[in-house]
Amino acid sequence: MEEKAILDIRDLHVWFRVYEGVSRVLDGVSLYVRGGEHVGLVGETGCGKTVAMKTAMGILRSPPALFPQGQVLLAGRDVLKAAPIELLRMKGKTISMIFQDPLSALNPVFTVGQQIIDVIRFGHRWIRDDGALTKTKVRGIAMEALTSVQLPDPERILSLYPLELSGGMRQRVLIAMALVNRPRLLIADEPGSALDVTIQAQILSLLKSLVKEAGIAVLLITHDLGVVRETVERVYIMYAGRVVEEGRTVEIFDDPKHPYTQGLLSSVPRLTGEALAEGIPGTLSDYTEAPSGCRFHPRCPQAMEKCTQQKPPMVKVSTKQHVACYLYHGGGG
Repeated sequence: MEEKAILDIRDLHVWFRVYEGVSRVLDGVSLYVRGGEHVGLVGETGCGKTVAMKTAMGILRSPPALFPQGQVLLAGRDVLKAAPIELLRMKGKTISMIFQDPLSALNPVFTVGQQIIDVIRFGHRWIRDDGALTKTKVRGIAMEALTSVQLPDPERILSLYPLELSGGMRQRVLIAMALVNRPRLLIADEPGSALDVTIQAQILSLLKSLVKEAGIAVLLITHDLGVVRETVERVYIMYAGRVVEEGRTVEIFDDPKHPYTQGLLSSVPRLTGEALAEGIPGTLSDYTEAPSGCRFHPRCPQAMEKCTQQKPPMVKVSTKQHVACYLYHGGGG
């Protein structure tokens, strides 16, 4: 890394005790995001993307989650070892998150105004502490935040309940709430997945312009490769609780190395009519009975005996591209 990362996750393991035993959801995840950088975290549903980011936010605590190994450094401080009061100071000032379902992320029994004002007051108390915050001032900040996300008649929207808004409007409210305290890093968890494609494009375009203007770093969680290609500079490909490939977006798309990445790209529907999307056979394994060795080997068309026995380490395959696969370990067998 050329400069200090805002978020630096190192060899993170996250387990949960379930009826069947121990679910080993994350198995050694490492990633980082620098200041002002836009990074993608990509993988199919259930691969552990959201668990990793909720851990980074300090939302997952022990118990019920178990953290047998690893560090989550947020501006140099380990989230896993931080006291509750320290976590409060870190949230908002350093990191904020947009959740994928705007209806469940907003409280249905409070107005939009009550919720965004609570966020502003939280930031004032734990972050800035720059004197008295009057009702008039905080309401003005709230209206300014809603105006910034291009919501019409922000004064009226402050008085409405989430159920009175459309999905696209609720998502804009969440973006306003996430950015109102000017965090250094924004985690966007599938910010348009609950919306139709037209509104999704508008939301992503708005989000991109807002964070660029404010110089905020972004970690975008998604399974939409089209969004990744247009939005982020670097990308991490995640499978079954492990990062299997990492590099600059253009390199990953032009020359994917890991068989899983190749499978993801071949799964994208083609609009040219040349061929049907191939897809990846099989499904994610149960985390309580995760495969030994490379977790992708039961679905991999190029699996070797070694793949079933040992977890492949991440190796450098080009200037800014790394992959965890024995195909790039001098033949591997």
